Amino acid sequence: MATKMILFLILILASFFGAHFLLYFSLIKLFAIQSPLARIIIGTALGVLAASFVVSSFVTHFIDTPLSRAIYIASGTWVGLLINFLLAMLLGWIFFHASDFFGLSLPIGRLFALLLFMSACYAAYGIYNAFHPRVKDISVTINNLPENWKGKTIVQLSDVHLGHIYRKAFLEKVVKEVNGLKPDLVVITGDLFDGMDGNLEHLTLPLSDLKPRYGTFFITGNHETYLGVKRTFETLGETPNIRILNDETENVGGLQIIGLSYPEREGKKDIPKAFASMENFQKGLPTVLLYHAPSDISQFKDFGVNLQLSGHTHKGQLFPFGFIAEMIYGKYYYGLNTEGDYSIYTTNGTGTWGPPMRTGNTPEIVRIKLN
Repeated sequence: MATKMILFLILILASFFGAHFLLYFSLIKLFAIQSPLARIIIGTALGVLAASFVVSSFVTHFIDTPLSRAIYIASGTWVGLLINFLLAMLLGWIFFHASDFFGLSLPIGRLFALLLFMSACYAAYGIYNAFHPRVKDISVTINNLPENWKGKTIVQLSDVHLGHIYRKAFLEKVVKEVNGLKPDLVVITGDLFDGMDGNLEHLTLPLSDLKPRYGTFFITGNHETYLGVKRTFETLGETPNIRILNDETENVGGLQIIGLSYPEREGKKDIPKAFASMENFQKGLPTVLLYHAPSDISQFKDFGVNLQLSGHTHKGQLFPFGFIAEMIYGKYYYGLNTEGDYSIYTTNGTGTWGPPMRTGNTPEIVRIKLN
């Protein structure tokens, strides 16, 4: 398994540096740059930018200073911009070959410059969008729902990714928005943290201000396993109003809340074993399951889950990666799906990972009304 992970990382790095080379080649060709000095400057700049994100991602895991955060944010922003530039590059080559094929005299350099400018504007919108989550309202029917829960609301947060980019001020804004919705229950379905080390307790202080009627429940996501589950639990232990569900269940006024932790790195969740370990689990009760990834659907149906709340996919976060997320998770990659007595809502999340940018969708705070 370790070998596969190493090969995967090598493939990712090769693709990342290869993307920078393609951009370099396109800039030289489509702008018809002949100067050797200009080529060296462009190549060096792209090489530094390519290395910056890899290096800063490693360094900031161990060092949390204003400078390290600034470098990480800048390099992460570049990655998002690079993706948009690659789309512009693709269109630029289409114009180039169309001009050649049809014998046209298109101003390729000017067209490419316009495409790059438009993609930069799109990235700027994506940065603004990433820091302004919106409330998403959905309604879910649960069979045998207790009368005291009918019309009540659950607010779901997921994939906040607190760390070098999303800081205390962002979480304060989210908490204020959540409290304004007057939820009966708040659930945090993983990736609250971005996987970095440092003074995390300071970042999570705003969670103490959450005021749901029946409490706040938290489960781990894959990024908590990068940080370390023990470290995660210690950090949230400083926030007493957060109830961690680590393969546990809790009955809240007749509604059974189940929280499954994300499997450790390179592992696979043993769903039957997790359910067997729960002392208070009762099949047949109206049940809401918190699980980070929208997976293992058939098994959860067999255990009588009525509503599964997940995240993880970010709905691709950046265009066109939503298509990849859909290929991996199918129709469960985003939104509400109902199949008989079972429903699942997969949120695209409240924060972002990597580039502080969302061009494929709008981040959300989910308000779920139960019927």
